[in-house]
Amino acid sequence: MQAILALEDGRIFRGEGHGAKGECYGEVVFNTSLTGYQEIFTDPSYAGQIVVLTNPQIGNYGTNLSDNEANKPYIEGLVTREFSPVSSNWRSQQVADEYLERFQVPVISEIDTRALVRHLRTHGVMRGVISSIETNPDVLVEKARSIRKMDGTDLAKVVSTKARYEWEPDGPDPLDQPTVEEEGEATSPAPAPHLHVVAYDFGIKKNILRMLSREGCRVTVVPAETSAEDVMSLNPDGVFLSNGPGDPEPVTYAQENIRKLVGRTPIFGICLGHQLIGLALGGRTYKLKFGHHGGNHPVKQMESGKVEITCHNHNFAVDPDSMKVSQVDLTHIDLNDNTLEGLRHRTMPLFSVQYHPEASPGPHDSNYLFRDFRVLMEEWKR
Repeated sequence: MQAILALEDGRIFRGEGHGAKGECYGEVVFNTSLTGYQEIFTDPSYAGQIVVLTNPQIGNYGTNLSDNEANKPYIEGLVTREFSPVSSNWRSQQVADEYLERFQVPVISEIDTRALVRHLRTHGVMRGVISSIETNPDVLVEKARSIRKMDGTDLAKVVSTKARYEWEPDGPDPLDQPTVEEEGEATSPAPAPHLHVVAYDFGIKKNILRMLSREGCRVTVVPAETSAEDVMSLNPDGVFLSNGPGDPEPVTYAQENIRKLVGRTPIFGICLGHQLIGLALGGRTYKLKFGHHGGNHPVKQMESGKVEITCHNHNFAVDPDSMKVSQVDLTHIDLNDNTLEGLRHRTMPLFSVQYHPEASPGPHDSNYLFRDFRVLMEEWKR
């Protein structure tokens, strides 16, 4: 099956089609992670995006239920150099090609992904189309130009749960094994639930819920548009603001709810949650040229000077110059481009990071942030 990837600027890539036959549309971004392609497929933060993976071989270890970050893939389409037709791993339950075909996700392979990534780095991310049914590239370029831009688009309420629920693991916990703390000592078993966290679902990943559970938290997940009053009626010990896709600026309902919650309960935000906190506190956000997507980004802790290797997946960032330094501390900075990666309120129990401390399969340098959230909630209860 032949396929074409067409970009809005007229650049064309021809390759082999896999997965679902047909077309998909979205903003084309690239991810530099070496492993974890299934977690990328199923991360709701990728809604509205076609993902290019820079690792040259994808699919070689198959897929399995335990590694899903959601119950289905959220990428619009996949671009790879080589897409393995077989899987070789004892945990594999289904070949990646069959998995994506089942969920109607188109794939294009056998293209020069290095050239594509260099093009996106030079010119910025852009809208694109993958098609295995249309052979006229000019038609596909026009389709790409007609796709709605990510700027100004609220996708959080699109991917969010429609009803409140209590988190219960739906299979074996991949984290249910000895791990290593920052100091090099083995962690103790997860404590019995003694804290209640209400988690806003803007596109929440399952591994976030697992990490909260391992810190002794009972987690209630609520829809993106849940009011602050409804959240507080659940008597939370803390509120979590999740990752998610799209532009944070039009998510005004969440910003208003965050303003109402600040100072009433501890708050921890990740990714989109971090951006929404920045906006709620009076800051601004802006779109990055080609975003941060990968598992190898160095981030500096400003207080200690320590550098963490972190996982990123975001297209927007908080403008540090827009934040009131009398109100917040800027806690983490990306060493690649100096973007703001973390903040903490000076007087209220609130902190957030732009990157992903729950990253699965890793890196795990920043797992400690979930422990920090637990400690913050325990201190607030005293």
